[in-house]
Amino acid sequence: MPPLFDIAGKAAIVTGASSGLGRHFALTLARQGAKVALMARRIDRLAELRKEIEGFDGRAVEIALDLARGESVREAVAAAEEELGPIAILVNNAGLAEPKAALELTEAEWDRTLDVNLRGAWLMAQETAKHMVRLGHGGSIVNIASITAFRVVGHLAAYAASKAALVQLTSALALELARHRIRVNAIAPGYIETEINRDYFASPAGAALVKRIPQRRLGKPEDLEGALLLLASEASAFMTGSVIVVDGGHLHSPL
Repeated sequence: MPPLFDIAGKAAIVTGASSGLGRHFALTLARQGAKVALMARRIDRLAELRKEIEGFDGRAVEIALDLARGESVREAVAAAEEELGPIAILVNNAGLAEPKAALELTEAEWDRTLDVNLRGAWLMAQETAKHMVRLGHGGSIVNIASITAFRVVGHLAAYAASKAALVQLTSALALELARHRIRVNAIAPGYIETEINRDYFASPAGAALVKRIPQRRLGKPEDLEGALLLLASEASAFMTGSVIVVDGGHLHSPL
C-alpha cells in the first residue's frame, strides 16, 4: 500500500461490525494496521472478530453499542478513546432494512429503520466529531449510504428514504466540520453479496436483478476496499462531502 493510503497506527471505529460489510470493513482497516473499535449490539460476534484480527497481530477491541440510545453512543465513543487513543476514523456502517410494501409498513418499522440508519449515524458522527474537535487532530468520517439514495426499488421505502437523508447529512456535516479538519464523505454501494442476501440472489428474482447490472455480476465486499481506504486515509485530504458510488454501473443502466 502506497504511503498516501497509510492508516497504520490510527484508531478507527466501525459500527455494525458483527456481520456483513461492517465485519469486512473492520478486517480491511485492521489488515492495514489500524486499531479498530468493533461496535454492534451482538457482542459475542464481536469477540470472534477481535480474535480473528489478533490472529494476524492486529489490534481490536469489542464495544457494545445500541444506536437507538444516545447514552450508549456517548459511552461507546468514550470507551473507544480510552482503549485505543485519539479516534481518527469513523465508519458509520450500521444499518437495517424492513423489506415490506409501503402500504404495509408499520410506524414502528419506519421508526426503527430511521432510528438506526439516520438518527444513529448522526449521533455517532456528532459524538466522534466532538471527540476530534476536543483533541484538535481532525479525522475522517465515512458514512455508508446506498444506491437506493438515488434509485429506489420496491418494498424499501424507509430504507431508501434513510439513505437519501444520510447523503444530505454527509454534505451538511462536511460543510460544518471542514473548519475542524474533519472530512465527511460517503460510499454508496450497489448490490454487494453478503451472508444476508446470498440466498435471494441465488433465486430467479435475484438472478434477474443481477442481469440489470452492466458488469453482469454482484459486487463483493472486497470491491469496496479501495473506496474505504481512500476516504479513511490522507489520500482523500482534499475530499469532503463526496459520495463514491460503487455499483458495477447500476445507476447508469436503464430502469
